[in-house]
Amino acid sequence: MSQEETTQFAAEDSGTPKPEEGTPVPDINLAEVLATARKEAAEFKEGWLRERADFNNYKKRIETQMKDMRDAASVEALLTLLPIIDDFERAMANVPAELQTNPWINGVGGIHRKFQKALEDKGVTVLDPVGQVFDPTRHEAVVTEESSEVESGHVIATLQKGYARGERILRPALVKIAI
Repeated sequence: MSQEETTQFAAEDSGTPKPEEGTPVPDINLAEVLATARKEAAEFKEGWLRERADFNNYKKRIETQMKDMRDAASVEALLTLLPIIDDFERAMANVPAELQTNPWINGVGGIHRKFQKALEDKGVTVLDPVGQVFDPTRHEAVVTEESSEVESGHVIATLQKGYARGERILRPALVKIAI
C-alpha cells in the first residue's frame, strides 16, 4: 500500500467525516462552543439545585403536617377520655365510708390513677384555678356569687376541672367566681 492510500484509509477508518471536495468547511470557534456548553451546564445545575431545595422544603412541610395530624388525633382521643375521668373522680369522691377499704373500690381507684398517669404522660395538665383571678381564656364562669372572703373577679370554686396541653386549652375549667 502506498503512503497516500494508507493516509486515506486511516482517515476513513477514524470515523471522522471528510468534507467533500468543494464544500466550504464551517468556521467553528471552540471557545464559543465551550462557553455555551458551560452556560447551559450552569443553568442545568442551578435548576437541579432549586428543585432539590424545593423537594427538601416539601419533605419538611409534609413531616410537620404529619406531626400536626398525629397531635390532633392524640388531642381528639384525650378529649373523649375527659368525661370518663370526670365520672371516675365523681364516683371516687362519693364512695361511702363503709366501702373505702373494699378491694374492688381500690381497684377502681387504681384505674382512675392510670387514666391520670396517661394524661400526664401526654403532657396534659389539670386546671383547678381556685383562688386565681378569672381568666376567660382558661376558665368558663357558670355561676357568680357575692363573697366577703374572696376578692371580686377571683375563682371561688371549680365545678369541673379544665385541661390544657402545653399552651393549648383542651377544655376550660367550669368555675364559680366572686362578684
